[in-house]
Amino acid sequence: MRSGLLLLRLPAAGRRRCYRGSGPRAETGPHRVVDLRSDTVSRPGAAMRAAMGSAALGDDVYGEDPTVNELQRRAAQLFGMEAALFVPTGTMGNLISVMCHCWERGTELIVGDQAHIHIFEQGGGAQIAGVHSRLVKNLPDGTFDLNELESSIRHDYPDPHITKTSLICLENTHNVKGGRVLPLPFLQEVRGLADTYKLPIHMDGARLMNAAVALRVQASDILRHCDSVSLCLSKGLGSPVGSIIGGRKDFIERAVRLRKVLGGGMRQAGVLAAAGLISISDMVDRLEEDHRNARTFAQGIKMHATPFCKVDVDTVETNILLFTINSPLATAEEFCRRMGEVSEEEVAETGHGVRVLLLPIYGHILRAVWHLDVSEEDTRLALGKLQFVVNKLEQRST
Repeated sequence: MRSGLLLLRLPAAGRRRCYRGSGPRAETGPHRVVDLRSDTVSRPGAAMRAAMGSAALGDDVYGEDPTVNELQRRAAQLFGMEAALFVPTGTMGNLISVMCHCWERGTELIVGDQAHIHIFEQGGGAQIAGVHSRLVKNLPDGTFDLNELESSIRHDYPDPHITKTSLICLENTHNVKGGRVLPLPFLQEVRGLADTYKLPIHMDGARLMNAAVALRVQASDILRHCDSVSLCLSKGLGSPVGSIIGGRKDFIERAVRLRKVLGGGMRQAGVLAAAGLISISDMVDRLEEDHRNARTFAQGIKMHATPFCKVDVDTVETNILLFTINSPLATAEEFCRRMGEVSEEEVAETGHGVRVLLLPIYGHILRAVWHLDVSEEDTRLALGKLQFVVNKLEQRST
């Protein structure tokens, strides 16, 4: 048994595939449900739940929870960083990181215009920390134009009219851009630019391990270009809750104080950290299954649902797929509704009913995300449901 899991007293059998057998699906009706709305809907398996129930516990606010301490030690090793801190959510992890780097109110961070930090976290940096965001355009692969990035750095500080640039934020993989992986050469160039202007880099690495698996590198190979990171444990890695932030020792010491004032100090948090330990030890390699299933679905759309649906298979690098409803016969919302309902006609024609849950994100674009509760068979059934819906919509128009 790996030393990092000694505290968990896991059963000897079944560890390698503890993410399976997570119990009944959220919908208990007669029809199969394939939930592709997000990888946040994944649920812990039996072995993970058993580990949570048997974890050694203490008061983490006092630094005395042995399971939390072990998770933080192991995460720091994974990141190749000096220290790490367990926090309740990724949003809190990003906010704490921004506040650690931008200690002075009224400073500025540079972030992509499609970044999760900018769009989906309530502008917490401004709302809570008094940190202004300056936007650079995210390119289709999630990167920036480096000339635009450099031109966005404030050079006139301490002119009293000008705020001070204090941080560059990256996102890897990039959610809104469809799970795109930031190339290592790009990270190296951003690091060089940041060093020139003595700026730190924070990575929103909610799906960092998807990026590492896709690039076939260690997480530390990615993070060697960054000063801090926030990794989500409750997406593809299968924990029910929690994120880990990493950085230098003094950064994490400051982060501990900020976590407390933001309400993130938890007591016997080892119950949750036990799941996190399994996430970073046993759940990483299986992410490749999610990537493969997402690509299979994309290829199926291209083969069987073009031109009604439009997809660029070459951009499907990890577990997130974006595709477009390229027909006036249905809006994105209507298409999602039809995918999520089962009709008597479907059961009569196919012999079964499948509810596929998708997310309309903007315009005619839909998002589908693969995770540990979506198998290869589920992917096949979801593709069959998509073909059925497309065929019925096209028949209705004739």
